[in-house]
Amino acid sequence: MHVLVTVGSRHGSTLEIGEEIADVLERAGNTVQLMDPDDVTSLAGFDVVVLGSAVYVGRLSESVKALEQRLGGALTAIPLWFFWSGPIGNPPRPVEEPDDVAVLVRQLKPRGSAVFGGRVERTELGMSERALVALVGAKAGDYRDFEEIDRWAGSIAKAIAPPRAVRRDTTIH
Repeated sequence: MHVLVTVGSRHGSTLEIGEEIADVLERAGNTVQLMDPDDVTSLAGFDVVVLGSAVYVGRLSESVKALEQRLGGALTAIPLWFFWSGPIGNPPRPVEEPDDVAVLVRQLKPRGSAVFGGRVERTELGMSERALVALVGAKAGDYRDFEEIDRWAGSIAKAIAPPRAVRRDTTIH
């Protein structure tokens, strides 16, 4: 299968999740292309899409929203899986699904979706982002669970794998 993995990421954490998913799918024998959503102009030649987005303050990345506007019809016509990252802390916050995510899932109807923890590195944040992190009392850290990410990517690989031929014993006894 030819798989497009396209991820909207602000500081690179969500992109690293996309890279991990791409690696798992490639190890399963798929041809994988990892692209920024802004660079995706067509889905021609792809059999499957994995779409990912960072979520900040309940909002999907602008590049993912723009991709949905550009190619929404094509995205509904191809096997699609969607993930988002953003919850931070222990326990993770926010616990509720952001409105942007709910709208995208309703519109694109992915075959599967997942949420993964995010990563907060204060040195990478702008002033308003640091203020928001302080306001919600989130502690800096990496809250991504790569074993969980690998399991989810493995479930996609299994779902898109061609069926194995059943070998029949034609020996006459």
